Amino acid sequence: MTEVATARRSRITPEREAELYEAVLELLREVGYDALTMDAVAARTRSSKATLYRQWGGKAELVAKAVRHGKPGSSADAVDTGTLRGDLHALTLRSDDCEMEQNSALMRGLAMAVHGNPDLLKAFKEHLVEPEMAEFRRVLQRAVDRGEIRADNPAMDFMPHMMIGAFAARTMLDEQPPTQTFLLSYIDAVVLPALGAPTT
Repeated sequence: MTEVATARRSRITPEREAELYEAVLELLREVGYDALTMDAVAARTRSSKATLYRQWGGKAELVAKAVRHGKPGSSADAVDTGTLRGDLHALTLRSDDCEMEQNSALMRGLAMAVHGNPDLLKAFKEHLVEPEMAEFRRVLQRAVDRGEIRADNPAMDFMPHMMIGAFAARTMLDEQPPTQTFLLSYIDAVVLPALGAPTT
């Protein structure tokens, strides 16, 4: 391979990046975080380990970014239906039931790995938790600005916990994957009343 070809190959295009992230998610589903290796990612994606380390620094960063990339939609700014109920429903409907089931299984596995891995925890906070919290804050702030909910409602601080809790508890308590129907009903029955927001 010529030097020019090597240089060209080492630049990662958005399409190539998406391919790499999809391969990482496939490997995660197959073997879990602990058994996933950079060697396996390199082999699956026909990449060099050096390129992977240069681009992502390590496994934790690569996995966190792959999971974030795999989430539908990147910003609540793109979702503004004019009501809090509409916004929460629209955010929920970005994933179909099949995607929710896959994501639920993936997140259960990663939740275990996070506890024993400070690097993964740090990467998850930076690339998943903080962006998700920021997204919820933007949705809630718009609802406050519209006069739908009061800025001093104490339930506002717990809204992300309610949403994430419903997603996680569905499998643990009901032994079923989360679905659009379940989450939309939960939003109307639990989240909106807690926030003092209209449910219709």
